[in-house]
Amino acid sequence: MKISMNVGSADRWLRVIAGVALVALTLSGTIGLWGWLGLVAVATGIFRFCPAYAILGTSTCKVE
Repeated sequence: MKISMNVGSADRWLRVIAGVALVALTLSGTIGLWGWLGLVAVATGIFRFCPAYAILGTSTCKVE
C-alpha cells in the first residue's frame, strides 16, 4: 500500500508553524496539555500526509 502526499506546500508550512507554536506554549505553561496535539500537526506537515484528508478524499497538494 503506497501512501500518496495530500498536503500541499502552504498547508504544510502552516501545520508545522502552528504545531511548533502549540508545543512551545504547552512547554511554557501558557496552555494546557491539549497543546501536545501540535505534534500531530507537525507530523502531518513533515510527512505531507493527513489521514483526515485521505478519509475525506481531499488534497491540497498539486503533485499527483
